[in-house]
Amino acid sequence: MALRGLLRAADVDALLVTDLLNIRYLTGFTGSNAALLVHAADDERSLFCTDGRYTAQAAAEVPDLERVLDRASAQALLGRAAAHPDRYRCTGFESQHVSVERFDELGAAAEGIELRRAPGLVERLRVVKDETEVEALRTACAAADRALADLLEHGGLRPGRTEREVARDLENRMLDFGSEGASFPSIVAAGANSAIPHHRPTGTPLAAGDLVKLDFGAVVDGYHSDMTRTVVLGEPAAWQRDLHELVHTAQAAGCAAVRPAAEVVAVDRAARKVIERAGHADEFSHGLGHGVGLQVHEAPSLAATAVGTLAAGMAVTVEPGVYLAGRGGVRIEDTLVVREGTPELLTLSTKELVVV
Repeated sequence: MALRGLLRAADVDALLVTDLLNIRYLTGFTGSNAALLVHAADDERSLFCTDGRYTAQAAAEVPDLERVLDRASAQALLGRAAAHPDRYRCTGFESQHVSVERFDELGAAAEGIELRRAPGLVERLRVVKDETEVEALRTACAAADRALADLLEHGGLRPGRTEREVARDLENRMLDFGSEGASFPSIVAAGANSAIPHHRPTGTPLAAGDLVKLDFGAVVDGYHSDMTRTVVLGEPAAWQRDLHELVHTAQAAGCAAVRPAAEVVAVDRAARKVIERAGHADEFSHGLGHGVGLQVHEAPSLAATAVGTLAAGMAVTVEPGVYLAGRGGVRIEDTLVVREGTPELLTLSTKELVVV
């Protein structure tokens, strides 16, 4: 297990994992209560704990570790560790997920052993996806692609429907095509609302001539997709075509910059400078993208203030937008996997301006 190398580098004998997404990543367990104690030496000294609701599920999903049943999962594991201080004398914990009050509870259970802050170790592994994870992302993206195509084919985007109706319709279609649920509350923003980057769908009806921004994603095996497309209802005005073409060009520049060893700030810059040169710097008000995986927003960040470099296997979004207040906005977003050479595009819906 790659985590053990990080534990040794952090100079801890074991790590108490309490974040459920990190537990799922390490073990496959999908229940709502669990803790995991990973020993730096081997699985024989690692322990998994959940409560009695998940006895059968834990046996199926975590067959290779000793399992403990206790509602207070983290305290139970630390109690077991405290009974063997020679094995667990210094135990790390995910301090970024533990409140001060929670730390006091853990400390009481860990009497006789040292608890040491060890934040972000599992997240460091999660940032690079293996091929099983990429396949889940690929399948989630396909569900979203199919849902959008089905929505368009069956007249789901038409004047008179409300933003809320379209959002619900789109999410239901993703379920029909294999999604476990929406990655996040879908954004459907029509007309002037499309100029609001994270607009929440309302009862606003779609109207002829509107730009309609759709930002949505599907979930498969816990992995999230994320995609944005902007369409127009009826013959587009010249300014709408020009705005869409500008964002399309910027998005292509950002995607082309996604490669191993690229500075994340440079990827953001590749797209942002296209928009700045067109005089719309102030209308592109957010970062270029973010990582996706078990969370729809996770490391790395692609932004003007971000730090770090990309590596092969990272899954990221590229999503520039230009938002003209009171008129309308365009965002185009894809989910990609960093590969040697060109990135693998997972969201395959057309990025040309779709006229409905």
